[in-house]
Amino acid sequence: MKFAHTSDCHIGGWREDELKKLNVESFKRMIDICIQEHVGFLLIAGDLFDTSIPQIDMIKVVANQLKRLHEENIDVYVIPGSHDHSPSGKTMIGVLEKAGLCQNVFKMQEGCLSFTEDKTGAKISGIIGLSCGLERVQYKELQNRKELEEEGGFKIFMFHTLLEELKPKSWDKVPGESYSLLPKNFNYYAGGHPHFVLQKQVDGHGMIAYPGPLFPNNFKELEELQHGGFFIVDDQLNMKHMPIKVKDVVSLKFDASNKLPHEVEAEMLDKIKSLDLTNKIVTLRVAGCLKSGKPSDIDFKKVIASASSAFVVLKNTYKLTTKEFEEVNIDSGKAEDIEEKIIEEHLGQVDIADLGLEEKWLIKNLFSCLNKEKHEGETKADLEHRLMKDLLQSLKLEEKWV
Repeated sequence: MKFAHTSDCHIGGWREDELKKLNVESFKRMIDICIQEHVGFLLIAGDLFDTSIPQIDMIKVVANQLKRLHEENIDVYVIPGSHDHSPSGKTMIGVLEKAGLCQNVFKMQEGCLSFTEDKTGAKISGIIGLSCGLERVQYKELQNRKELEEEGGFKIFMFHTLLEELKPKSWDKVPGESYSLLPKNFNYYAGGHPHFVLQKQVDGHGMIAYPGPLFPNNFKELEELQHGGFFIVDDQLNMKHMPIKVKDVVSLKFDASNKLPHEVEAEMLDKIKSLDLTNKIVTLRVAGCLKSGKPSDIDFKKVIASASSAFVVLKNTYKLTTKEFEEVNIDSGKAEDIEEKIIEEHLGQVDIADLGLEEKWLIKNLFSCLNKEKHEGETKADLEHRLMKDLLQSLKLEEKWV
């Protein structure tokens, strides 16, 4: 008997259409391998989707792929993760389960978890993942821990939580939970949530494993991981991590420290010209403080256009700064005083004479507009509509908004 273990698929998570398609392609390839390897079943340890209410086309893709497994008599067991869980409990996981395409093994009634038994004889249970680690409450309220631990047979526990003892050093500041939270004496612990690959035999628990994301979920993960993957495991706990590599990734980093914008631009253009980027994912990270000028003086459109043979080009300028805005020293720690001081320091840098508005009033009004929070029951689209209307009113442009 062997099975597959994946997690953090985050289907639909990318904003860029090109990467959204690659995310889907990774899921399809994982299904292909499961069929080719004749696995008995597939475990999805949370965050199948990136949101509890994904786009219809994303739901169709996942449903079609799970149907392929169903036709091959390969069952799918899943727990919702912190992304695809909904406080109401009404998520697409439930819809897929109703359609007979998967089974949610998080079955808790009055504090007691039950097992779902696979046709191979494996007994599977698990606890859902929640935002901010709130799933710890479910573990603390678990009433039949002893019965779960004493159950015989080959047992699998699915969870969606970062475990403190298994964190890499680079994750020191990320809060986790002790693996003492998990019920003991299971053969395999199918984990999800942290996006790194790990497998470790832990006394009293068994094999604890994180397969990492099925596809990188952000710019940094594209740089560091470059691709995703999943585990195939047998009943002797022999494990193989199966990489899913749909495109090559080329990560380019440029240091703009003490350079002029045109120098940084020329450096990027020269580097791109020297490389074969055909059909590859390209990440451009530019950091450092410019000698003079502004980040916007760098023609990134021109730079990206020079890599036209690439599949997609992403840029990150989060740490690209300029000396044009000097540091503001503020004695008071009150937010209102800080805002006032910053406004005073930088008045006159933008010409708004054509608007017929007083600059300081306009800036404060824009701060007020952008500081508004989402109302109870308000949709994201409604919030965006309200903010846009308020901003255009502040700029005296509402009559031009159709």
